[in-house]
Amino acid sequence: MEIKSKKLKGKRIIYAITGSIACSEAIKIARELRRHGAEIIPVMSREASRVITPYAFEFASGNKPITELSGKAEHLIKADLMLIAPCTANTIAKIANGIADNAVTTFALANKKILVALAMDESMYKNSVVRKNIEKCKNRGILFIEPKMEEGKAKMADMEVIVEAVIRAIRKSIDKKLLIIGGNTMEAIDSVRAITNFSSGKMALALIKEAYERVASIETWLGNIDCPRFIKNCKKFRNIEELISLINNAGKYDAIINCAAISDFIVEKRKGKIESGKELTLKLYPAPRINKMLRNHTKKLIIFKLDERKRLIERAKKRMKEDGANYVVANPIENIGSSEGEAYIIGKKIKKIEGKKEEIAEYVINLI
Repeated sequence: MEIKSKKLKGKRIIYAITGSIACSEAIKIARELRRHGAEIIPVMSREASRVITPYAFEFASGNKPITELSGKAEHLIKADLMLIAPCTANTIAKIANGIADNAVTTFALANKKILVALAMDESMYKNSVVRKNIEKCKNRGILFIEPKMEEGKAKMADMEVIVEAVIRAIRKSIDKKLLIIGGNTMEAIDSVRAITNFSSGKMALALIKEAYERVASIETWLGNIDCPRFIKNCKKFRNIEELISLINNAGKYDAIINCAAISDFIVEKRKGKIESGKELTLKLYPAPRINKMLRNHTKKLIIFKLDERKRLIERAKKRMKEDGANYVVANPIENIGSSEGEAYIIGKKIKKIEGKKEEIAEYVINLI
């Protein structure tokens, strides 16, 4: 089995499934959690075993599912987290009211840290009784992964969303409010053309994922890249003007990380579509310095600087001083579009980091 990370290494997860057709997705979810190093203790309700076989869940989880409790008091097994995915309206009602009449609900009564991924018909999900039961569970400290609303159903969230929520529930340890700005800008030449850059946004996505897993509150502002599905607080911008508007309406953050590839120039835009086939001269104006504006909204500012290797450190130090940043992450231009590379973290000292962008992201999040 492919190993993706060690984020859940040494962690034990009780993975319970209930009688929804969505429990067929549990096979993929269990295996994905194991790819991140988790030990899975599988638990099935009787109804779940009618949808998928215990053998299939055993294959996925690596352990024989618990379907009935015995004198071994299996429900008292110690774990870092209990995941119930999918969780039906019936099971939520039982947990909310302290009923323990099967393996899943008994485990839920014995565990404090529980994460629930709901799955049911939309009309059931919106029913006032179900909403009250969900609130009862939340008041008890149970965490919820909201369903996706499709085809009149409150379907269980996608695997990526559930796995990230599990990792967040276990790894989250930084009680900060963080803003991450990523992607690139496009400055219009005319009504159909623009100047931009080759930024892929991979570094921003790596930072967002690492931050979501570890930081209490995260907001993202993104240019050309799509927001990950597990991020709820995401705003978009296309150009510097829209980005400045976001800054002007922003609140305060404990830290801001700006890794966006923002244009250094603004074009003198022309109306309509410029006729093709002729020589064209563009007039460019220096763009406003975004980092200086961000400085007023945070106690800690971490910025990125991309440049040619021979002058990278010198330019990065200069930018840090000019923009009032606490740290600069300096990247050689060879990093553009790559999934790995090198970076220099410049603060009071200089530290070189080499590896995947996920590894660089982990170090950067440590700085906040």
